[in-house]
Amino acid sequence: MASPAQAQTGPDTPKPTPANVAHEPAGAAANRAQQFTLANGMTLIVQPDRRAPVAIQMLWVRAGSVEEVDGTTGVAHVLEHMMFKGTATTKPGEFSRRVAALGGRENAFTTRDYTGYYQQIPVARLEEVMKLESDRFAHNQWPNDEFKREIEVVKEERRMRTEDQPRSLLIEQQNAATFVASPYRRPVVGWMSDLDAMQPDDVRDFHRRWYVPANAALVIAGDVDVDVAQVRRLADKYYGVIPARAVPTRKPRTEPEQRGIRRIEFKAPAEQAYVSLAFRMPQIKSVDEDSDAWALVVLSAVLDGYAGARLDRALTQGPDRVADSVGAYAGFVGRGPQLFGLDGVPAAGKTTEAVEAALRAQVARVAKEGVSPAELARVKTQWVASQTYKLDSVMAQARELGANWVQGLPLDASERILARLSAVTPEQVQAVAARYFGDDQLTVATLRPLPPDPNKKPRPATGAREGELH
Repeated sequence: MASPAQAQTGPDTPKPTPANVAHEPAGAAANRAQQFTLANGMTLIVQPDRRAPVAIQMLWVRAGSVEEVDGTTGVAHVLEHMMFKGTATTKPGEFSRRVAALGGRENAFTTRDYTGYYQQIPVARLEEVMKLESDRFAHNQWPNDEFKREIEVVKEERRMRTEDQPRSLLIEQQNAATFVASPYRRPVVGWMSDLDAMQPDDVRDFHRRWYVPANAALVIAGDVDVDVAQVRRLADKYYGVIPARAVPTRKPRTEPEQRGIRRIEFKAPAEQAYVSLAFRMPQIKSVDEDSDAWALVVLSAVLDGYAGARLDRALTQGPDRVADSVGAYAGFVGRGPQLFGLDGVPAAGKTTEAVEAALRAQVARVAKEGVSPAELARVKTQWVASQTYKLDSVMAQARELGANWVQGLPLDASERILARLSAVTPEQVQAVAARYFGDDQLTVATLRPLPPDPNKKPRPATGAREGELH
């Protein structure tokens, strides 16, 4: 099941509201999260959790690789790196050193849909990290020499995480073939030629354009239950004074309808072959809408939602198994078009064609025979348990709330999504299995292994900070 943390839909900017007015949609009382709007348009979300004397600060910016244009791909991720390189009052690297001195840890992440920054610190140190984070959000500043050094770190990151990973290269090529108009066709890390050509002012311009208060949300989670009002005062003090600016108008860049199967054949040194199938599926824009996407998410869980699910049993077990591993996923929410994926690694002596046919045969079997209520009950029970376990992590709570905000979803989106999925019937699952898996909406990518290069040497570790990249 795709997490709400992978989702984005809804308005590009928060709806106009009076400064510091609390919003508590249905269900918010259950998770106790509270949402406010600062005077400059920035969103504040506070999630009290008193089980440990720690706090999480996460700053979410609704700016990821979807905001990029051809020629500067990867700039959102490069900016994530440069946000650690100083302001008018902090030197390069000082941010991380000061967070560590406070007894905290920190990092950042860039995705297609957003960029995020977080610190986990003792709750008594919350004000100090709020001061630090607000300063670099508003006043990121660094010399060109810092950019010249860091861009080499980013390029090495691309080499290690993509160019040295045959499946990553394959998926990159598959995305480029699957999407035509959508920015999802570009890799989050960027094309190497764009990284080679990138200039310091490309990064500064991206920061100036998208890092504006109304395009950002501050999430504070942890031991703040007794004084949410104090968190609001601190947010006003450090973030609310940042000058308001308009969020740039976003162009739709609507993906045209696909009208025929697309195939990618990719050759690279690899130990095993691999095949990935990407089918177009509906995109959820509201937790209240009726959509086939809910049933498609349930279908993905029936196929691959637990150990020994349908794909695993049928394709990887027994003497006639065709695959060493298989998988299924349903994207269902995001700022761009969504996909239903099937993939597999052929077993010894088997072909990618055999795995592709076997994967599709399992979906066809659901379309013909349906699924049992017991199967649905099993995956739904697992989702409920997962939602419960997730509450044990303050970081997971903060991450989910921020990602839901990026998507334009309410505070209680996860509970409402779970309710939607729990209401899906066997008949709905059977219907979507019959409706969405023809050739016309399919892009197949196949990795054809080449022998390893005996002269290739392992890359040395850079020792530099590497953010999360999705």
